[in-house]
Formats: sequence, structure tokens, C-alpha cells
Amino acid sequence: MNSPRGGAAVTARDWGWRHAGRPDWAVRHLDLSIEPGERVLLLGPSGAGKSTLLHGLAGLLGGSEEGHEAGRLLIDGAAPGQRRERAGMVLQDPDSQVILSRVGDDVAFGMENFGVPREQIWPRVAEALHTVGLSQPLSRSTSELSGGQKQRLALAGVIAMNPGLILLDEPTANLDPAGVIEVRDAIAATVEQSGATLVVIEHRTEAWLPVIDRVIVLGADGQVLADGTPDETLRREHDHLVRSGVWVPGAPRPQINRSRMVHTESLMTAAGLAFGHHAGMPVHSGLHFEMSSARTTVITGPNGAGKTTLALTVGGLLAPLAGRLEAAVAMSPQPDRREPIRWRSRELLSRIGSVFQDPEHQFLTGTVREEVALGPRTLRRGRSETLALTDTLLERMRLAHLAQANPFTLSGGEKRRLSVATVLATAPKLIILDEPTFGQDRRTWEELIRLLAEIADRGTAVVAITHDLDFVDLLADHHIELTAGETEAVVEPPR
Repeated sequence: MNSPRGGAAVTARDWGWRHAGRPDWAVRHLDLSIEPGERVLLLGPSGAGKSTLLHGLAGLLGGSEEGHEAGRLLIDGAAPGQRRERAGMVLQDPDSQVILSRVGDDVAFGMENFGVPREQIWPRVAEALHTVGLSQPLSRSTSELSGGQKQRLALAGVIAMNPGLILLDEPTANLDPAGVIEVRDAIAATVEQSGATLVVIEHRTEAWLPVIDRVIVLGADGQVLADGTPDETLRREHDHLVRSGVWVPGAPRPQINRSRMVHTESLMTAAGLAFGHHAGMPVHSGLHFEMSSARTTVITGPNGAGKTTLALTVGGLLAPLAGRLEAAVAMSPQPDRREPIRWRSRELLSRIGSVFQDPEHQFLTGTVREEVALGPRTLRRGRSETLALTDTLLERMRLAHLAQANPFTLSGGEKRRLSVATVLATAPKLIILDEPTFGQDRRTWEELIRLLAEIADRGTAVVAITHDLDFVDLLADHHIELTAGETEAVVEPPR
């Protein structure tokens, strides 16, 4: 798959972008140059414009109706829109990058669009899937893949196109720890073989330092704060990076002081539970567990093990295939309707709140403020109560300055915090979060961890799907570990 033209050159000269409907610039007055073949790790706090820069290089920002552009952004001396075949990008949300219904067709899509000869396409599809470790039949439905598998699928599509510029926006955020190393090594091998230029955004820097040769740090205003070799930059800017929210190797992990309630009550019980998307095809069966007030349950396991499917089942959004899943009588809308799958949407809203893996799947309004206020209004909360609650949550989630922005224009980390805020606004007794720390810098991660600890300690049951081992260590009272390919799970006793 050697690229005939090698790596692409990137240039930004006084470049900026402001999304339509947002008062602030995502990036402004950016100046940088990246030489062909360089491997760059792009760091900065949540909302610093890192994803916006990558979208600009990929030619995905759209025209004047979607925002305002200033300055120049170039690939090999031309506008990105004129060099689309030179750039391949894995988006922060891999689900939005899945285009076709079958795995093989999706990987082949980019090559077909750029006129790769047919006889070369399918060997490259097979090689790319092998490279990223996605061992799925070419005919497998893309809708059946987990979030982590979709991330590998998107990466395979980029690798197969053999671009001169590879742009990766948090490419390992939804992967299990072993998958992070596997995918990182696959990317490094691809870049080594093709000579492509690599620009990767990743909040957790430690895994990427061995395979990159340059670190560029953006500040909150999108301008370059630091630029240099990894060792030099991280050593010279260590304290500033930590204060800015960048994950720096060796920085002490925050300590969380819990005040767990002594007395708890059971809110949800599973006995012999089998779950899956298709009748007769359970992902797991025979599960027994209990979820209690004032306790945090974490669900872990490799990609494709069924973590999200279990969360959707517990959340009343997917019917169990067998066994029993019941809420406590005090939590149920009626004593004879204890199964969450039988509850109406409004009944779920005040009892079980679900934060999806893709935040955009639950946005319904035109502004951040309206999004947070929607749940309380649906529950007919008073105007002053709704206003006060909305203001409090926007401040707590560092979203107050974006109150009038369209939710779809937020960064990935901002979208995640907004999705958490919308669930907290209805004060359900049980909250389910799918990858709650995805896309967060160190500062917003710590604030989110403290908020969830506070919520649990006040009596709410918190259920979190996560690959974040620090999250598990700090918050887990109860641990359910799913194993891919097996019908049983390991359920550790509460601590």
C-alpha cells in the first residue's frame, strides 16, 4: 500500500473558524506547519479547537452557511477541498462515519469514490481489516458492531485509501486497553510503511508517545502554546499542561473522598437475565445482579462483549430475551409494571436516565440551554425551578458560555458533558452512562468524576460502561465484567 507521493504537508496561516450560531471562534489566528511524514500528537483542553482543525484539514467544515473561515489552511499548498484524496480522517464519533450496511462495503467506499481499480479494492479491504484487528465477515451488518468495533472499521477505511495525511480524532477512546495498543501499533506500522503524515488527537497521551515525534499544544483560544519533541515539550510545559487540563504522564491522579450512605435500597434486580439484539441469539445469559441506591456499578469488558446492549436492556430500551429484570416496587410506576421495558417514555424519564455512547443521538433542540431544560419541562416542573436547575448544570458542566450554541456544533467533550447534564436535569433514581469520560481533558474529567461521586453519595444509583481504569478505581462499588464470546459474566460482590 505504499503511497506514490509520500506524506502530505500541512500549513495554517492566521487560520480560524467560527461555527454558525456560536459567538466564539473555535480556532483563531492559528499558525503552524507540519512537514511530510511527521507524526504529530495534538494536545489541548476540551474545546480548544483540536477537532475543528482536523475537520478543516479533512475538508469537512462546509461552506459559509455552516460557519465563517479566516486565513489559510493548506494541504500540499492547496485548500483541503482540492486535496480530498490526500486526507483520511477517523472522526471522534465513529458511528457517524459508518456509511454502508455491510463491513466490506463500508471499508471499500472511500476507494470506490476515488477511483481505485476494482481488482485492488478487495485485497486492500481484507488487508486493512486485518491490520486493525477487526475479524468480522465482510457481509456482517455494520449496525451490529459495537462502538469500539466501529472505531476499528472507520480506521480500516482510512488505511485502505492509503492517504498522504492520516487524521485521527480520539481513535482509541472507545477501545479496551488491549485494543488501544493493538490499534496504535497498527497505525504506527501503516505510517511507517506508507510515509504518511500523521496528526492524532488523544487526551490520554501516554499510549501515543512511543510512536510520535512531535507534540503541538493548543490553548483555550486555539493558538499554539507549545511545540516540540515529546520529551522536551512535556518536560518544559509540564505544570502549564496540567493546569490547562492536558493528560501528562506521571501527574498525580486526583483523590476522591467518598461519603457513601450506609443504608441503601435495591432499585433493580436481574435473575437469569439473557440479553441481545435478536431473539434466540443472546450475547450473554444467566446474569444475576442487583443495583442499589447510593452505589456505582461499572460494566467493563472487551469491545463487542455486549456492554452497551446490557445498558440498553437495564435502561428499559431493549427487551430482555430471557430471565427476569425488575425494578423495586417503590421505583416502579405501578406495582404490577416492574419491568422497565413496559414503562412509558415519561415514566422512564423520572426513573432511569440513559446517557448514550453517541451524545448526538439524544439531542432534540436548537440550543444547549433548551436541551438541558427539555426534561424538566416535559415533567412539568415550574419555570423558576427549571431556570435555576438549568443554570446550575450549565455552570457545573462548564457549558454556560455555550448556552445559546447549537448542541451539534459543540466539541466531542462538550457534547458528552451536555448529554450528562440533560439526564441529571430530571433527577432519575438510576443513571446509566455509556463511556461518560469520553473526550474529556484532565480538568473536565476530574469535575465529572467528582460530580458522579456526589450524585451517588446523595442516593442515586449510577451505572457506567467504561474502559477508563481510573474511573473504575475511583468510583466502582460494584463491578460487572463481560467477556466476549462467552455466555457468562463475572459479577464481583459490592464493596
